[in-house]
Amino acid sequence: MKTALLTFIFTGSFLFSMAQLAPFEQHKSRNITATYQETIAFYKALDAKYDQMQLLEYGPTDIGKNLNLVVLSKDKIFSPEDIRRANKRILLINNGIHPGEPEGIDASMMLARDMLSKNTLPKDVVICMIPVYNIDGMLNRGTSRANQLGPESYGFRGNYQNLDLNRDFIKTDSKNSRSFQEIFNIWRPEIFVDNHTSNGADYQYVMTLIHPQKDKLDPVLSEYASKTMIPDLYKGMKNAGFEMIPYVNSVEETPDVGITGFLEVARYSTGYVALHNTIGFMPETHMLKPFAQRVESTYQFMVHMINIMQRDSKQIGDNKKKADDQVKLQKKFSLQWSLKEDDFSMISFKGYEAKYKASGVSGESRLYYDRNAPFQKGIKLWDKYLPSASADKPVAYIIPQAWSKVADLLSLNGVQLKRLTADTEIEVQSYYIEDYKSPVKPFEGHYLHTQVKLKPIQHKLKYYAGDYVVYANQKQNRYIVETLEPEGADSFFAWNFFDSILGQKEHFSAYVFEDDAAEMLMSNAALKTKFEAEKAKDPALSKSADAQLNWIYKNSSYYEKTYLRYPVGKLTSDTKIQVR
Repeated sequence: MKTALLTFIFTGSFLFSMAQLAPFEQHKSRNITATYQETIAFYKALDAKYDQMQLLEYGPTDIGKNLNLVVLSKDKIFSPEDIRRANKRILLINNGIHPGEPEGIDASMMLARDMLSKNTLPKDVVICMIPVYNIDGMLNRGTSRANQLGPESYGFRGNYQNLDLNRDFIKTDSKNSRSFQEIFNIWRPEIFVDNHTSNGADYQYVMTLIHPQKDKLDPVLSEYASKTMIPDLYKGMKNAGFEMIPYVNSVEETPDVGITGFLEVARYSTGYVALHNTIGFMPETHMLKPFAQRVESTYQFMVHMINIMQRDSKQIGDNKKKADDQVKLQKKFSLQWSLKEDDFSMISFKGYEAKYKASGVSGESRLYYDRNAPFQKGIKLWDKYLPSASADKPVAYIIPQAWSKVADLLSLNGVQLKRLTADTEIEVQSYYIEDYKSPVKPFEGHYLHTQVKLKPIQHKLKYYAGDYVVYANQKQNRYIVETLEPEGADSFFAWNFFDSILGQKEHFSAYVFEDDAAEMLMSNAALKTKFEAEKAKDPALSKSADAQLNWIYKNSSYYEKTYLRYPVGKLTSDTKIQVR
């Protein structure tokens, strides 16, 4: 890389006598992470000292403290609109989503200070850092990660609602998530980094990388990320002494058989940003490496990311514009993906031999990794995903105003909403939910629906003045379609936003309805014919009096048409409707 780019080397000697030291640097052990109060005080001191930085405040978190944003700008441009007009790129770095994984918190403090004090901010990249995202968890300090080597104490994974915030980017149960989405959609970064620490197998690497899943990212962005940015990140990190491989997502108990590429669906930070054509990365330092090495590698990763963004600033900006333009015209959208199990590549893996010995607790055989037996060998990497469900976008979606949280989240994500000006009957395509599966126990406060089966029908429905109309001709089309189509892996339906439609409100008393049902069959020949045909097809129906009565009820005028009808309608033709 050009010598004009950043060339920081993270060693004890890089500090100079007048530097403002982070808590991490103040302890010889390098096994201390900053508290929340120390972190914010550190940035406030930088903000007071340097005019190339601003410390901004956005919306609240669940614990009542507002989310902060550090903005570093060489040319002292701090308006997102002015930054875009100046054709500069924006990098957003997120820290402390899991405060027990605090490397990014400490590394970002030192990186911001170093770039400011040495006047080495990149010319064409504005760097935005969220100092601590899960403030709630960071304030709940202790030693909750039993398998992690340092630091001495740290924050807790769950937030004040005990939510994992890296599962909350669509359902938005937390104020943290809402405030993050506000920041994200105001600044609209081209590149996003979310700093983490991994659990799992033991191996020789200090850092592994969850990079954007190439098969679900926009093709223009995927081409650049896969062929340029990602290879250069791997090369740069290797040269810095921190060789990486893809995140070790083992297919069996140990990685020896192989690993799969991580499918970052929209509940995760990097999956969420992909809906907005932002390239997202999740560097994962290894829990059993010394904390100082984990901080150092995180620092170096951010340095190399900034270098690449500065070098490729024009190309990154052009790619983002192309992706945003293309998605407005895109017809079909993937909603779910499945791993192509017969498609893999071989990668070199540096691990430790997995062995077994008697447990000191149970006496049973237990796994351990022998660090005295390192190895390097080829393992399989499965990283090809194919769409397993998809949907054609409509002209527009129509959302009854009763579902205000849906409209609110769409608006928060930059989606333009229109509203009907008068009560009107509109021909739409609706879905009836024919089947779905839900877990017995909740996941992140919800009973996530999967395996959703739909029956589409075309009919006229009554809508009312104030109901929302969302035209699918926007650069946010992926967010629109993937949240509003019920089959989406992280759709609003999947996250229980519409569960009230799954409950039937009226029924019948058999002793009363028996006579009515018999009269219907006698007076309606078409119904009688259909009934006999169904019995002939379905032995269970022909043998059950209750099922037969229920079939007649469901095919009568009494049966409620709203039961199991997904309330979001799809306008499939250019029907003229009055909106404001």
